[in-house]
Amino acid sequence: GLGLLYALRIPLRLCENLAAVTVFLNSLTPKFYVALTGTSSLISGLIFVFEWWYFHKHGTSFIEQVSVSHLQPLMGGTESSISEPGSPSRNRESETSRQNLSECKVWRNPLNLFRGAEYRRYTWVTGKEPLTYYDMNLSAQDHQTFFTCDTDFLRPSDTVMQKAWRERNPPARIKAAYQALELNNDCATAYVLLAEEEATTIVDAEKLFKQALKAGETIYRQSQQCQHQSPQHEAQLRRDTNVLVYIKRRLAMCARKLGRIREAVKIMRDLMKEFPPLTMLNIHENLLESLLELQAYADVQAVLAKYDDISLPKSAAICYTAALLKTRTVSEKFSPETASRRGLSTAEINAVEAIHRAVEFNPHVPKYLLEMKSLILPPEHILKRGDSEAIAYAFFHLQHWKRIEGALNLLQCTWEGTFRMIPHPLEKGHLFYPYPSCTEMADRELLPTFHHVSVYPKKELPLFIHFTAGFCSSTAMIAILTHQFPEIMGIFAKAVSMISRTCVDYL
Repeated sequence: GLGLLYALRIPLRLCENLAAVTVFLNSLTPKFYVALTGTSSLISGLIFVFEWWYFHKHGTSFIEQVSVSHLQPLMGGTESSISEPGSPSRNRESETSRQNLSECKVWRNPLNLFRGAEYRRYTWVTGKEPLTYYDMNLSAQDHQTFFTCDTDFLRPSDTVMQKAWRERNPPARIKAAYQALELNNDCATAYVLLAEEEATTIVDAEKLFKQALKAGETIYRQSQQCQHQSPQHEAQLRRDTNVLVYIKRRLAMCARKLGRIREAVKIMRDLMKEFPPLTMLNIHENLLESLLELQAYADVQAVLAKYDDISLPKSAAICYTAALLKTRTVSEKFSPETASRRGLSTAEINAVEAIHRAVEFNPHVPKYLLEMKSLILPPEHILKRGDSEAIAYAFFHLQHWKRIEGALNLLQCTWEGTFRMIPHPLEKGHLFYPYPSCTEMADRELLPTFHHVSVYPKKELPLFIHFTAGFCSSTAMIAILTHQFPEIMGIFAKAVSMISRTCVDYL
């Protein structure tokens, strides 16, 4: 490059052109430099503000995204990215996509609130919508899975309810439920819909669920008698079983909210004994929360012994409840100063390790338990290890941590130590799989827009934002210096131009 420039110095008349540029620069006044640096500072500042806003909204740099998407193909980056359908790289990509899909699976919140008695009342008071369209759409799909089957056309009331579960407009759903009750006064799913969406208090919801229970038990017994007649009858029994379990679970939650905790515990235990195959509904998490409210810690430990198993899927409720029980044994007498002098006892080490295990599984929870972040109403669906699960857990379990003296103090002193064990959480975990990279995007779909979604690991600002900030600051400083000391800055500019000319002449 330098040789070519040297060879073309005479045809291009570099010396004469540089001399002309030098004369032009010498004729410029200090006001021009002030205007030039001020304008460049303003432009770079606007770019910096835009980049900062785009990064906080989308989690990536706009400039980098455009460079990768549009400039890289023009510079020959597409050839290396194209792979044959059967190539190892293509297989790795498909395997990674399948892993991300399973990691980003959403689960129904085991302790989800009532739409009419809780979510809607929140909207009336604050004017904010606590549920997103995506979350409610997932609930509609759940309702169709739980409460409908292929034999609905045999009963007119079930046909009406099948349409009701697909209806997006709440008043239309409620109207359809009343139409189903007109056709059949023992339509259990109609009472369920009214209890969930029309009842404005938990007491009213409980009354409707009791009516639903009476109708649901009758239909369930009839389905049991006919289950072996055909595959359609078997499908109908599965549907009626789902309805009955759902009703009993919601009745238990009503009893829990109304202070009848022992009654709620009994209903949940009976459900788990009567329908053991339905463990995927996570009824044990409802049971754990109720037992913690009773301060029946031995019973809580017994439930954990069954469900905190390596072969079963984990959750924040499982991991943090296990940590709470171990913290309970040492938190009252724990002191950071004493521990630093004499070291940690065996029980304290076990408690700290349990906290580290819980934080690794879901690193968002401690900020809510320590009230470093404000809580919102939990969504109807959660993403395990995500911010949505952290909100759902802390919303119901914060009181249990506060009840145990010193538990939050021990958590505050030790939770950040988890991150030293997993410096690269997206690549390698310690006790669990690497932290999924898709949680932020999924949580933004599940959580309302007025909530600031917690992101882990904390993303570093892109290099371009640092460059823009530095360029903006330097040009602003040059503008100020030129305005305050025009003669000195003029001499400095001439010196720079002379040095540049000398370098070109040397070539």
